[in-house]
Amino acid sequence: MEHNFYLSLLLLFISLVSLSLFFLFYKHKSPWNLPPGKMGYPVIGESLEFLSTGWKGHPEKFIFDRMIKYSSELFKTSILGQPTVVCCGAACNKFLFSNENKLVTVWWPESVIKIFPTSLQTNFKEESLKMRKLIPQFLKPEALQRYVGIMDSIAQKHFASLWENKTEVTVYPLAKRYTFLLACRLFMSVEDENHVAKFSDPFHLLAAGIISLPIDLPGTPFNKAIKASNFIKKELLKIIRQRKMDLAKGVASATQDILSHMLLTCNENGEFMSELDIADKILGLLIGGHDTASVACTFIVKYLADLPHIYDTVFQEQMEIAKSKSQGELLNWDDLKKMRYSWNVACEVMRVAPPLQGGFREAITDFMFNGFSIPKGWKLYWSANSTHKNPECFPMPEKFDPTRFEGNGPPPYTYVPFDGGPRMCPGKEYARLEILVFMHNLVKRFKWEKLIPDEEIVVDPFPIPAKDLPIRLYPHDA
Repeated sequence: MEHNFYLSLLLLFISLVSLSLFFLFYKHKSPWNLPPGKMGYPVIGESLEFLSTGWKGHPEKFIFDRMIKYSSELFKTSILGQPTVVCCGAACNKFLFSNENKLVTVWWPESVIKIFPTSLQTNFKEESLKMRKLIPQFLKPEALQRYVGIMDSIAQKHFASLWENKTEVTVYPLAKRYTFLLACRLFMSVEDENHVAKFSDPFHLLAAGIISLPIDLPGTPFNKAIKASNFIKKELLKIIRQRKMDLAKGVASATQDILSHMLLTCNENGEFMSELDIADKILGLLIGGHDTASVACTFIVKYLADLPHIYDTVFQEQMEIAKSKSQGELLNWDDLKKMRYSWNVACEVMRVAPPLQGGFREAITDFMFNGFSIPKGWKLYWSANSTHKNPECFPMPEKFDPTRFEGNGPPPYTYVPFDGGPRMCPGKEYARLEILVFMHNLVKRFKWEKLIPDEEIVVDPFPIPAKDLPIRLYPHDA
């Protein structure tokens, strides 16, 4: 795998920038009552095992092996040159999510900051906070209601052109195309397929490189991602400038999408965002509205193929909705509210194959938790699998069971596919809509079977079928 080739270069890179920090840590470790665990090898820590268990399709192994050996709640390690405390379980999730911006704050790898530099060169965390204040009004349920028909229209065209009259398709690339089309249309009103296609290849290079080893050498995924980012931002700047002219002429609406809102919203000092700032933020939104949902849609296809009885119940629910619609009538908000079982299935898919495997925080002060010291500057990593696949949180976790989400659903802080606390993904409801619209348009048209029955899953860091899930389609009789 390409990542293995570059790993040795990554380790050399890390050694140059963090060796002194490691020695400093060992020199001053005695005053701290740190959680149990080991830091691994000097400089590289336990990065190899952390990454390789994902590449082998079992990212939870790194977590559960150490939960058994050291502690079921906290253990220390070192990941990518960062001294890290891994937090496991619902109580740890609650503590971490409840102390956002009090004891901890979000932490992004340097690679993310390099690919998304703000034109003002301001603090990346401050920019992230501004973004979370800027977009909720477009992603809350009341606002999203008007998107349902647009999503259904896009989905119908997508399935008509790329799925129908096909005997076999490969799911993951098609799911990515669907979610990317939706993001382009709803975030910046770009719906011309040819225009969207200009973004497609460089966007996928960017999406792959942002989570790759941060080695900026010619030919590396990270280098390709930076180049792709620059290309996309140039194209976005053209769209932004055209929108500014359209707004000035009254051709475009001030409330039609997030792009118009960004152009017309000023901060507390009366300052408007620059075009480069907006391009950076739109690019981030396109990624956020694309990767996790396309992974979820792909695994929904996989599990509905694996579990015919689950498929049959989803099909029955979706066909009742389809039969209630008149010719040419699009889905609406009330239709989606009726898709309770389908959403339970989607939730169970995201439990067994969480698109977001976990996330990092950084300690902004020294503090104690569960009797252990967490030094300022250390990273804290929460793992979705530490609860999603834990029998104490989900009995018989290996069993696919959508009924877990009936009634009040799982206990608090055990189901965390969208992060939690103030960092809860603001696009959670948007993702629910695009996933349900996808399911509706898929199952009312087809049944299917996997062409590779035992296809392996790799996690890098999103879980994906190793061969992108090729399937054979069986259209329903008209």
